[in-house]
Amino acid sequence: MSAMLTLYVPRDSAALAVGADAVADALHAAALAHGAALQLVRNGSRGLLWLETLVEVATPQGRVAYGPVAPDDVPALWPALVAEADGTPSAHPLRQGVTDQIPYLALQERLTFRRVGITDPLSLDDYAAHGGWAGLQAAVGMDSAAILHEVTHSGLRGRGGAAFPAGIKWKTVAHAVATPGATKYVVCNADEGDSGTFADRMLMEGDPYLLIEGMAIAALAVGATEGYVYIRSEYPHAVATLTEAVARATAAGWIGDDVCRSGRAFHLHVRMGAGSYVCGEETAMLESLEGKRGIVRAKPPLPALEGLFGQPTVINNVLTFAAVPTILAQGGAFYRNYGVGRSHGTLPFQLAGNIRRGGLVEKAFGLTLRELLYGFGGGTASGRPVKAVQVGGPLGTYVPESQWDVPLDYEAYAAIGAVVGHGGLVVHDDTADMAGLARYAMEFCALESCGKCTPCRIGSTRGVEVIDRITLNRHQPVVRDQQVTLLRDLCETMVGGSLCAMGGMTPFPVLSALNHYPADFGL
Repeated sequence: MSAMLTLYVPRDSAALAVGADAVADALHAAALAHGAALQLVRNGSRGLLWLETLVEVATPQGRVAYGPVAPDDVPALWPALVAEADGTPSAHPLRQGVTDQIPYLALQERLTFRRVGITDPLSLDDYAAHGGWAGLQAAVGMDSAAILHEVTHSGLRGRGGAAFPAGIKWKTVAHAVATPGATKYVVCNADEGDSGTFADRMLMEGDPYLLIEGMAIAALAVGATEGYVYIRSEYPHAVATLTEAVARATAAGWIGDDVCRSGRAFHLHVRMGAGSYVCGEETAMLESLEGKRGIVRAKPPLPALEGLFGQPTVINNVLTFAAVPTILAQGGAFYRNYGVGRSHGTLPFQLAGNIRRGGLVEKAFGLTLRELLYGFGGGTASGRPVKAVQVGGPLGTYVPESQWDVPLDYEAYAAIGAVVGHGGLVVHDDTADMAGLARYAMEFCALESCGKCTPCRIGSTRGVEVIDRITLNRHQPVVRDQQVTLLRDLCETMVGGSLCAMGGMTPFPVLSALNHYPADFGL
């Protein structure tokens, strides 16, 4: 065998949840028992979550993957890893082949996640060796207008759900004036609370310097000197990784008093939320960052003009900032060439719920739900037919099979009354009770509402009651139909009268369930 055996075991939360640390310990023990020299790299996850813990071994043909590996598998796996490192393919049943050739990965178009799973997330050398900091280095040689032009020309839109053009938002902040003696801010919304989503977490744990680089570029573009990353408390590993990455990037001079030797300052701070879903709404997040109760602010003023501590503030989510280094490094036109229509670039889709091969799939806009469900996901984990897919988080619509061939882009989905959102997909098989899921949407809103506006606070509670009356009276058509009419009126009020998306979008899953699966309501 070679002098040094190099193995990769993810340190991502998904891998840790199924025992990655125990697998790493078992590999160290095996190396010790065999007197082998071992370099074990704790990388990010490749995003093939059904294969975690995924162990990779460096070979002359590239990395070869084995998974899912449990600690008890290691004694029998060890000879296969050693032989593989010397260039001899094994017949071990957990062997998945050369990692980059696994179809789930090979068919993706990874721009944002191209380093995740490849590098040691906290290694500055690894990051630089794989193209890191190229966007920031390009940005320091440009003036604000040139940076804004590239971001605008790329067509990048916010990946948090609203899909507002990032370049337009950044221009608004760049042209706004801060209070004398105050500064503008760059804030990353990492309160990834949508069910079925995990892309933000994966990126912060697997490639944290990419987010730091993107936020530093934003600061240069708008003239901000302070930045915050607001991370949900349920992501302790992401908080720890990003905090350490910020410290290392600051010590190395990539951010701090003299960003990349540009003479401009940008100080970045990590803050942990307290677990409120509504703090994923940008103004509630600002309230929380300021040490207040996380409740929604009325607009106007927009945060771009009066945001954190009353100053002009850029707010984007993790995936939006993470797309920016590629744009600056390779040009807006390069990024713009991905996607369809007005939906440019790529989106990391997250396959969750009742799905055989759950994980992360980064593709350009324009593929279909059916391609994701069957081409990548392999159908349901239960083996039963797919009944519905909720796209865009808990406030997204349930998409029936008749719409699975609609291209996944912002405009096409808006045309059918759906949202792409953050790219989260939750799959349900044919045993799902859609009336029950509609009730859950209202109940979720009632629990998570900040309580500031009446349609959201009261409407959601009444919504639970009305849906209960519909299902209890499913065999009494007159009463049932009256309640259905009432539910539709209630949803219309919530959509039109709520202050933010929490109350304004909760009717989306309710109405889509009612419209596409009426039999589940007794209709």
